[in-house]
This record gives sequence, C-alpha cells and structure tokens, in this order.
Amino acid sequence: MMRQEGSLGIKIIAKNRKAFHEYEITDRFEAGIALQGTEVKSMRQGKVNLGDGWISIDDQGEAYLKQVHISHYSHGNIYNHDEARPRKLLLKKQELKKLSEQVERKGFALVPLKAYFKGQFIKIEIGVGKGKKAHDKRDSSKEKDAQREIERAIKGSKY
Repeated sequence: MMRQEGSLGIKIIAKNRKAFHEYEITDRFEAGIALQGTEVKSMRQGKVNLGDGWISIDDQGEAYLKQVHISHYSHGNIYNHDEARPRKLLLKKQELKKLSEQVERKGFALVPLKAYFKGQFIKIEIGVGKGKKAHDKRDSSKEKDAQREIERAIKGSKY
C-alpha cells in the first residue's frame, strides 16, 4: 500500500483516517522515530496500523508513540520486536516544548497522522487536534457527502 508522493522521495506507508474523523487537526509536525531492525523491515512491507495510536510526552520532555501496531517481520526469528511497544519520537527541543504547551491546553491531543519514508528515513506526521463532538462529526460527514455528490455530478456532465 505504499504510494509515491511528489518528487521528494516520499513513500506513504500508512495513514490514520480515523484521526481526521475523531479530531479537528490544527497543527502538524514531522518527527523521526527510533525503531529496531525488524520494525523497519516490517514497515517496508507496509504492516503498520496507526488507528489506535497516540503520543505522550513524559516528565523528561521526551515524546513517545504508543499503541501503534507494527506486525512481526515475516522472516524474523526469536529476536523479533514487540508489536505494540512505546517508540521514542525524535524531535527538537523547541518542537517538544511547543507540543507540550499545546497539549496542556484543554481538549488537545497528539495523534499520528501518517507514516512515510522520506529518502531512507521513516518519519511520522504528528497532528495536534481537538476532539470533535458527535454533532461536529455528523456535520463533517454531511459536507463530505455533499462534496462527493458535486464531484460525481461534474464527472457525469463531462461525458
């Protein structure tokens, strides 16, 4: 399921569509991720699920990616990785400070939006989002349906 995006050498591994449904994303950051060897090989095969993932910042000011499921590498051995272990995110101190300030505000959360290769490195796009209420989710789904109908009407009129 890897897709090429532009000429920057970006290959998308996985997207978190659930995040856009559950949260109103206000800000985005790019972070590196500390992985073990078998995790990298498994991600190259596209075996990662960001759906239940979230990001926490601990007392030392370090960010960790939690509840992201990276499947076992198919050719791994007894040294294969733990599938849902916390993984350290590699961010600059300024970015960590900015993220922690935004999280301290009421109702904001850090969620992974997508995982991708940027050159030879694996990156995670982090979104700062405020949780949507049920009526907000209905409104956004109505807007998507209306936009889809408009696109279908335009596409149908061309032929």
